[in-house]
Amino acid sequence: MRKVLIYSVLLLGGLLASQALPALGAGVYEPLTHVIRLLTMVGLAFIMIHVGQEFDLDKSNLRQYGWDYVVAATAATFPWIFVTLYFVFVLAPPEFWGQFDLWKEALLQGRFAAPTSAGVLFSMLAAAGLGATWMFRKARVLAIFDDLDTILLMVPLTVLLVGFRWQLAGVIVLIALLLWAGWKYLHRWHIPYTWPWVLGYSVLLALVSELIYLGTGYLDPDAAVHFEVLLPAFILGCVIANPEHGLHEQDALEGELPGLDTPNEQRVTTIISGCFMVLVGLSMPALGGVEAAQETEQRVSAAAGGSPGWGLIALHVLAVTLLSNLGKMFPALCYRREASLRERLALAVGLFPRGEVGAGVLVVALGYGISGTAATVALLSLTLNLFLTGLFILGVKRLLAGPRPRTTAVPAQEPPRPSRDKAPRPHGNIPIQEGGH
Repeated sequence: MRKVLIYSVLLLGGLLASQALPALGAGVYEPLTHVIRLLTMVGLAFIMIHVGQEFDLDKSNLRQYGWDYVVAATAATFPWIFVTLYFVFVLAPPEFWGQFDLWKEALLQGRFAAPTSAGVLFSMLAAAGLGATWMFRKARVLAIFDDLDTILLMVPLTVLLVGFRWQLAGVIVLIALLLWAGWKYLHRWHIPYTWPWVLGYSVLLALVSELIYLGTGYLDPDAAVHFEVLLPAFILGCVIANPEHGLHEQDALEGELPGLDTPNEQRVTTIISGCFMVLVGLSMPALGGVEAAQETEQRVSAAAGGSPGWGLIALHVLAVTLLSNLGKMFPALCYRREASLRERLALAVGLFPRGEVGAGVLVVALGYGISGTAATVALLSLTLNLFLTGLFILGVKRLLAGPRPRTTAVPAQEPPRPSRDKAPRPHGNIPIQEGGH
């Protein structure tokens, strides 16, 4: 709970600090935003590599994952649809509902509500003593799958946002090769996996992503391609072999190789995740849509009578948070043959926590210049969800504990009284023969 609270405060602190950055002047503010964006991508790559390391697949029994992926996809799609519709039909005036630009921006921003925070969920459930439950085992699969579903869907959303360009054909080929490598070499690459190496991989991936953007922009300034670090970082985590997947288990037991759960690894991961939350907040443009707001947002704000006040924004945040979590309730209708209603409800509530991947989606949206009220509401909703994670886990624990049975006082046992209708039992021990005749 303390870690989640710290993450929330850091995210909100970064958001507040972002409002003061434009006062530094254009000569400082614009270069600083590029540095913040690059550092944010490094943090996102670091986190996604660890998410990939958590992913495991039993290739000998793939049929069991088919229905799990369907459930995870719907649990990610319903929040996305609900939030997107809210961004369009509530935050935008009616005269803009038919504009394609508004819809494609809302579709990308609304995707933040889809992925469950796998890292936060796993650590919180384990800390609550629920690691041996059916709910934990199922949530572990669904959370990874809906993260993966979110990453894959970012590709068509990018095509929708910028249109199909010739550069995207190369990106699609590269994505197909990455998916093939993840399947073929799942946890089979014996490369270093401790935090300094993972941080180095993250820096390299962020630089490659930036070089692709700059290179395609140089060839065609109107068709620069954002090849996000989400998928390549996840695939890299999937192919890295580590003791948690049994490939170096004996060496790890003998102390020759460190595990991923050592205090030092966890400490560094927590620090980098906290820095990432600050950077996500700093990536937000100034509220009100002044210099960074897009032309569409300016027209929407003008038609609506200006930017909404903080009180109205708070109501939007509450509504979006409620809708996004309502969309996560679909798993409660599934797995009826495997679990009770309380367990299925606990599974659905357990998928409520959002975190790094959702924040990464917002970073991608900001990278395309999407800003305004919807972006602010999305970030604040993400922060609120982080604050509520402890309550979500507490609700899961109460659901799995079940109703307490009523206890009645049991009187002390008295020696049996001889019945008046039957002869009293003889005293002493009566030997019982094993044959029994």
